[in-house]
Amino acid sequence: MSIYDSIGGAPAVQAAVDDFYVRVLGDPQLAPYFVGVDIQRLKAHQRSFIAAAIGGSELYAGRDMAAAHADLKIRDEDFDAVVGHLVATLSGLGVPEETIGQIGAALSPLRGDVVTA
Repeated sequence: MSIYDSIGGAPAVQAAVDDFYVRVLGDPQLAPYFVGVDIQRLKAHQRSFIAAAIGGSELYAGRDMAAAHADLKIRDEDFDAVVGHLVATLSGLGVPEETIGQIGAALSPLRGDVVTA
């Protein structure tokens, strides 16, 4: 069974993305990165990306991570803050620690593409 299926599929991914963005947009360190961004569109891309990354059947058709983040000057501490919000989101939704670790392992290699400052 894929991680996607084990956490509850599309409804679980949607709930996670919605909660994640409440946390990120409420974080004074991260909120400035999202000024002027179409959050609904971003959430749709995020749902597709996460679903594809954890074994769902969705296809991610957005830009690659390096291109999407190239001009944002994201720092390591910003990346770490985002990861912290993701872990808090998944924990809050009752995702088991082992599964959170597997999701983290799938996403952590993106640091090199996202951190640009």
